[in-house]
Amino acid sequence: MSTLEIKTPINMKLIILGLLIFIGMISFLDLQPGKPEVTYTAAIAILMAFWWVSEALPIGVTSFLPVILFPMLGVLDGKDISNAYINYVIFLFIGGFVMALAMEKWDLHRRIALKVLSIVGGSPFMILLGFMFSSAFLSMWMSNTATAMMMLPIAFSVTTALEEVHGEGKISSFASGLLLAIAHSCSIGGIATLVGTPPNLSFLRIFTIIFPGAPEISFGQWLTFALPITVIIFIFTLLFLYFIYRPKENIEKLDKSFFKDKYKALGKVTLEQKRVFILFIILALLWVFRSDLNLGSTTIPGWSSLFKNPKFINDGTVAIFVAVLLFIIPSSKKNEALVGWKIMLKLPWHIVFLFGGGFALAKGFIDSGLSNYIGGLLAGAGNFSPAVLVTSLTGMMSILTEFTSNTATTEMMLPIISGLATEIRINPLLIMIPITLAASMAFMFPIATPPNAIVFATGKLKMIHMIKTGFFINVFAVIIIAIMTMTWGTFIFDIDPTVFPDWAVQSVALEKP
Repeated sequence: MSTLEIKTPINMKLIILGLLIFIGMISFLDLQPGKPEVTYTAAIAILMAFWWVSEALPIGVTSFLPVILFPMLGVLDGKDISNAYINYVIFLFIGGFVMALAMEKWDLHRRIALKVLSIVGGSPFMILLGFMFSSAFLSMWMSNTATAMMMLPIAFSVTTALEEVHGEGKISSFASGLLLAIAHSCSIGGIATLVGTPPNLSFLRIFTIIFPGAPEISFGQWLTFALPITVIIFIFTLLFLYFIYRPKENIEKLDKSFFKDKYKALGKVTLEQKRVFILFIILALLWVFRSDLNLGSTTIPGWSSLFKNPKFINDGTVAIFVAVLLFIIPSSKKNEALVGWKIMLKLPWHIVFLFGGGFALAKGFIDSGLSNYIGGLLAGAGNFSPAVLVTSLTGMMSILTEFTSNTATTEMMLPIISGLATEIRINPLLIMIPITLAASMAFMFPIATPPNAIVFATGKLKMIHMIKTGFFINVFAVIIIAIMTMTWGTFIFDIDPTVFPDWAVQSVALEKP
């Protein structure tokens, strides 16, 4: 199907309802007398949130509303709001996704998954570990949705082989656990890197917009903080799913040759796979070691310090550099590179525009004063201890993201949370980081994340199974994120829970007329 033939369904009733709510708000509400832009921004945010959640219009189209409404209502200049749509985070996403598409094009992701499974073996526990590790690792670098789609056929081949040996009855429960393991591992692995899941990138840009004087958060710094969280939640999920869904009777393990045969069926490693894999490793290393890594007693200097202006180089620069190499380095086919321009048609442009719309909305929240207005309404939260506040907000976000788009919810909540941090004078990172992570911790419902929806759509899972297991994983994830933010996070990001940092004070001063 060509891009011109793609259907874009709309729902006129929901479109009209959203417009009526919007018109009603700007006509009859006055949130802050003397500052109509606060009400206008709130109305725009409600309209966008309603259309995003209901998908009355394609989410990419809804994301264009700030370009129209902010200038028309006199909130922001059209040039300023347009500039919010293109920035280094967008290029970080595009470059990372081009690499993911290159891996998919040359079947490298499937080779990696089968290689892992051929190493770990064929007992139920090791099969579960192999699938979870492969899904989590791949989701650190490529789309969670693509990872889940790729892993499903491999999972079906494994369960079919087990059924042939032991009968469907003995392994039906384990088959359900395997599907859940794939879906949940995609979400768990995604939080470990800045490019692993869209909410992480949303946080990176929105934080920069709201607090331009804040220290940069690099790819390596985020990985150092988030990877231990991923590992802890991964181990809990592995043990929990195995305990719940292990085969009711002892079964013989699949011989390692089962996966080795499937791996051999892929044929020899191709020239393209070798070259894409080398570029993938280069990309990961350049991201991780771009800026200085502070490990407490030791600091690993970043390679960007070799350049005259190290701060001019960011993770988006690295992503696009390697993406361009993919267009330059030849494949085995004459006059063809590893990827061609056609691959750009596969980029999820609706997500790119969703990012832009969220960034524009965040700018509107700050410049209009709406962020501080909402923060004032929530000022009572300042009576909570930092630990209670972090845990409460993380839990709230985890619940919200079960029913709404992870990215859209993150982009709506982060400006509000930043306003709260400013109002109660707490380090913004202390509450913005955990709610960003919590946005990806949605395990209970099929609608919560695309991987959940994909495995549920197989018809081999019952809703009650997903809800029961997802609830306990959600609770554990919220607790771990809160604990790690208050301990490891304060060390990695130099956060003092009792101090409102100078860079945040400067940002507040800039907002005041």
